Amino acid sequence: MTIALWCILVAALLPLVFTAVAKYGHEAGIRRLNRQPRVYQAELSGFRARAHWAHLNSIEAFPPFAAAVLVAQYVHASQNAIDLLAVLFIVLRVVYGAFYLADKPPLRSLTWFLGVLCVVGLFVAAAMA
Repeated sequence: MTIALWCILVAALLPLVFTAVAKYGHEAGIRRLNRQPRVYQAELSGFRARAHWAHLNSIEAFPPFAAAVLVAQYVHASQNAIDLLAVLFIVLRVVYGAFYLADKPPLRSLTWFLGVLCVVGLFVAAAMA
């Protein structure tokens, strides 16, 4: 299995990291979190709310990334390019989440945009194959 395919798994699990940050150590306890999770999430504030929003954005970013990797692999684009762009996407998504938690909107937006460019780059690599 290629590095890029492993990156799909990492990208699929990344939202769980951010939701754990939103929930871990919360004074309400796990029973309340799981009884009405949507109500709980709507009441979040501060870094916990931002962690939840990073969770949601990570879910939104996953499908185009996974599709781009799979298409690039399917058409046998340069494996080095695919792996590089996939790893870079994962790194940028982790940094994006860190900037979200730290409440740094301009840097968060920049890393989000660079992540989108990685997805576009994967499709371009596929088109050039």
